[in-house]
Amino acid sequence: MNSKNDKFDNAKDKIAGETKETVGKVTGNEQLELRGKLQSSKADFKKNTNVGDNVEKTREEIAGKINNMIDKKDAKKEAERSNK
Repeated sequence: MNSKNDKFDNAKDKIAGETKETVGKVTGNEQLELRGKLQSSKADFKKNTNVGDNVEKTREEIAGKINNMIDKKDAKKEAERSNK
């Protein structure tokens, strides 16, 4: 997902969360109020941590490490075959 979509989704979640929280307060529905606070906090967390960017970067790093390990293992097997 690109950065613009992430920002839009976070803004949408923030507004929806704040709306639920307000409606919950006005109607006395504590469960709805709590859900709104959670949704709003989740949007803030994603915005502040750039989760989308970090996930993509981490995924690429892990894939690179796995490929390196496979390459080393294949090279070791090839060396063992050559020595026989």
